[in-house]
Amino acid sequence: MRLRDDWDFRGLVHQVTDETVLERLSVGGVTAYIGFDPTAASLHLGSLLQLCNLRRLQMAGNRPIALAGGGTGMIGDPSFKAVERPLLTLEQIEANVEGIREQLTRFLDFTPAAGPSQALLLNNASWLTTISLTDFLRDVGKHFTVNQMVAKDSVKSRLDRDDVGLSFTEFSYMLLQAYDFLRLNLDHECTLQLGGSDQWGNITMGTELIRKSAGRSAAGLTSPLLLRADGTKFGKSESGANIWLDAALTSPFEMHQYFLNTEDAMTPMLLRFFTFFDHDTILDLDEATKAAPQERRAQRALANAVVTLVHGEDAASKAERAGEALFQPSIAELDETTLLTIVADAPSSTFGREEFAAGIDGVDLVVRCTLAKSKAEARRFLEQGGVYVNNIRLEPDARVGLESTLHGRYVVVRRGRRDLHLVVVQ
Repeated sequence: MRLRDDWDFRGLVHQVTDETVLERLSVGGVTAYIGFDPTAASLHLGSLLQLCNLRRLQMAGNRPIALAGGGTGMIGDPSFKAVERPLLTLEQIEANVEGIREQLTRFLDFTPAAGPSQALLLNNASWLTTISLTDFLRDVGKHFTVNQMVAKDSVKSRLDRDDVGLSFTEFSYMLLQAYDFLRLNLDHECTLQLGGSDQWGNITMGTELIRKSAGRSAAGLTSPLLLRADGTKFGKSESGANIWLDAALTSPFEMHQYFLNTEDAMTPMLLRFFTFFDHDTILDLDEATKAAPQERRAQRALANAVVTLVHGEDAASKAERAGEALFQPSIAELDETTLLTIVADAPSSTFGREEFAAGIDGVDLVVRCTLAKSKAEARRFLEQGGVYVNNIRLEPDARVGLESTLHGRYVVVRRGRRDLHLVVVQ
């Protein structure tokens, strides 16, 4: 299928400076870039859509450039940020760039085997930290008026707030990004910049600089920002923490659960943005959500596809098995790290090893785990068959001892479907 038809189906185009660029991308041979700011040592879900877009371009025979912002990271993009970002040290930026560099290689083919579509990985520090201030002001700044820069929505949103304002440092950011596009155009024949819709103002500055400075044409294309149904940004956990692409920061299980719990209204869009399923498969999953939403078939397919893309098929399989183990006796088969991950949000308490060796009455265990308000209530829960130890139903007269511990020190007590408590035996 042609790239243009695929992107129309997936809703990947929000704004474009030149409609013909989509036809050129469908033919192949276009060099395009996306910049990634090194504000952390890992990219997060907010970056994943752009990574997928670069991958789609390469699959269609175009050449992608992933640009690490080692230079612009020293300034910080103010676009639609409520306050100025804290400035990072050079050491922090360099460490973050290396972390991002490794992640980018998972999504694109940087090997010569890709031929003319071989991806490039560049760092704008190589030109932004070497050009002199006077040269930059003369060769770049002269092409833009302050009036023009102030009119950009990303700038106006900050200038309209008396309590925040905008520093000259941040104000200059759009010129730096425009210069990135110019350098990539002159050095690598790059004619297209992509990004989220919040980058539209910065991107059009770049196309204008290329036209004025080099007398060449270039294009910009943005994709929709990922927003939840309530208007909040997609890509954060319930606690507000980012969902990172680094497994050490966000485990494959946590990422899998995040997508598995996606609300029905957002699932069709995420299937289009974050998976490479063919159109018939996506439409089939859309219908499955309408016909039997309780089965969460689309969410399961989405979660498996995204974790496979980011962490590999093995990690996705383990994450799915861990999710199933939340309510199955197979919880005993999980390794300690995965076990602690899936019960990370559950309350916990510590019990003495000697006490457990003697055996604890089931009623007492339920009360002490705060899964019942009284012994009478705990006994009723047990008689109704609603209490589980390591996902095995606990009989009313049973005692729980060391033989029930997982990895020699954990017991997962559950009442009903959702009320979990982790017992740590010391």
